[in-house]
Amino acid sequence: MPDPRLALACVVARPDGGRRAREVARALLTGGDPEADPEVAAALDGRVAEVEAALARSGWRWLAAGEPGFPARLAAVADPPIGVFARGEFPAGRAVALVGARRATAYGREVAEYLGRELTEAGVSVVSGMARGVDAAAHRGALAGGGRTVAVWGAGPDRVYPPEHDRLAEEIAASGCLLTEYPPGAPPLAHHFPERNRIIAGLAEALVVVEADERSGALITARLALDEGREVLAVPGSVFSRLSAGPNGLLRAGAAPVLSADDVLAVLGLPPRGAAARGEDEPALLALLPAGEAVTVDHIAAASGQPVARVLEGLLVLELAGRVAREPDGRYRRRVSG
Repeated sequence: MPDPRLALACVVARPDGGRRAREVARALLTGGDPEADPEVAAALDGRVAEVEAALARSGWRWLAAGEPGFPARLAAVADPPIGVFARGEFPAGRAVALVGARRATAYGREVAEYLGRELTEAGVSVVSGMARGVDAAAHRGALAGGGRTVAVWGAGPDRVYPPEHDRLAEEIAASGCLLTEYPPGAPPLAHHFPERNRIIAGLAEALVVVEADERSGALITARLALDEGREVLAVPGSVFSRLSAGPNGLLRAGAAPVLSADDVLAVLGLPPRGAAARGEDEPALLALLPAGEAVTVDHIAAASGQPVARVLEGLLVLELAGRVAREPDGRYRRRVSG
């Protein structure tokens, strides 16, 4: 079994992290001489114990590949990390990654939150990167569903990024897990995010792209997922939105479409959440949308006597099915074909 202290020392010695750190660590773990690298030798001389103690005080620990608790799926990827810093407990069982644009539209955030909630209510963990936009919405949906979610960081364990997600990080750690391969003090450097995407892809059985432009990191994650033999799905988007270019392009290339959480569950071989039962609300909601007129969610909720949250869920299902459209001001209208 690899020596976690030696692996930790190697990574701590290079706070920029990245591929070079992994290469040096693997060389040391397979019989290389620590004294051949002055930085690693210096780290072994006391720094490891200090770092481990500081991490423990803040709830973090180091898990080397091969140790109990190290995620089995992650150990099997083509370029696994030599170890990860973890806070919380990595959930066992089924897992799906939800990724997408940082500058997501209201539609993208709503879909991500809906999928996160539905999947965790079905017993599936949600993996994402805790970035702004789609990632954060997916985590919040998972938490709202009472399930577990995993956030993979692109910075050190002592650097919450983005900083406004500090409370979200606490909530994730309480019921799921925070993971990073970067050592304490490592800043959120640009190259860390495409590197950490392989971990997001590796932890999940399937990956869903919600919104992404043609150069989005979410598409990098999708490619990595395909390389690892994971199923890739995509949420269809408007042809008029640049953030739909990524998922629509994946669909054209053969990715499975996601029109509801049941589509994701089907890929995992799990039973549906009960779309038929939810579908009973659809005719009633459609009847409250006058032809040629857009109305607010509050108006529909008041007219139907249902909670706003349930109305929003029903409208989202109808929107994904192409039966209603959401206006820029948040109102909904029935499509002509609906």
